[in-house]
Amino acid sequence: MKDLEPNKWRYYGPFEVVVHNSPRDCWVSFLGKVYNITPLITIYSRDPCIKPLLAMAGKDISHWFDEKAGDIQHYIHPVTGNFVPYLPYGKIPDIEPQVPDTRWRPEHNPWWKNDLYQIGLLTKRARPLRIINMLTCKEVQINVCCEDTLIRIAERYSIFNKDTDSYLWRYDGKVVNMYKTLEENGILDERDRFCELGIPANFYIPAILLYFTDDFNHLEDDLDDEDECEIFQKSITVDLTPKEISAPDYLSTIDMEVAEEGYKDDDNDLLYFRQAIMDLPPIHTNVIRELLQSTTINNRKYQQK
Repeated sequence: MKDLEPNKWRYYGPFEVVVHNSPRDCWVSFLGKVYNITPLITIYSRDPCIKPLLAMAGKDISHWFDEKAGDIQHYIHPVTGNFVPYLPYGKIPDIEPQVPDTRWRPEHNPWWKNDLYQIGLLTKRARPLRIINMLTCKEVQINVCCEDTLIRIAERYSIFNKDTDSYLWRYDGKVVNMYKTLEENGILDERDRFCELGIPANFYIPAILLYFTDDFNHLEDDLDDEDECEIFQKSITVDLTPKEISAPDYLSTIDMEVAEEGYKDDDNDLLYFRQAIMDLPPIHTNVIRELLQSTTINNRKYQQK
């Protein structure tokens, strides 16, 4: 795998790495990188050298490595005087024997230098953030990475709301830039300053407000006149003119009402009314209403309401 620029890696927080702590799903972090070593666990599943890694699953193992060299820490062996890897927790994969042994193999790229296992970078600092949906008035507090863009934060928030693209993200009355981080949008993390002043770090947590994009009252400041015209042209209009219906369609409705009241099909007044309706062409509903009022059915409380 080719080396990627730091800003192309996805950032993870310790709160995300810690949940991957089983042999079938094993992550570790060290020197600011996050590795998925599940394939390595599978390869060495029957080898005792995998036990130290399983014991540290979901944790940071930066103390195993030399930050300057980017390699396992070494020390001078007190007996042999050789410069050997320092392994206080026991042997780990890709560490060759330090004395003549039949298991010795030529040097190769160890797993901690293999980019195939790297899945992202470890955040320098995680911070809390409140997200308030102004449509449902629901508030959610999540932890995010300080390097996350608002697009990445929206992805994290999607477990609470799948339609994040249908909302306008605002902070302090301004629309935020989804391609920038919280700091770049002016949303500062002031926890350190609170602690210096003797105030609890969680005294105030910044909140981003989500407005549904159909909230025209709030969007009027962000839209110009042409945009507003395009939106209202697409609005639904209701036709309040009287509707023409055919006689059979209306008659079927009358039959249902009559059946509920217990009238018989051979009732003279009902037969008269049915014949009067069937002889008419398609007419307006207000005309049928007048016919109902002029028949004896009106006296029997069958007028259309």
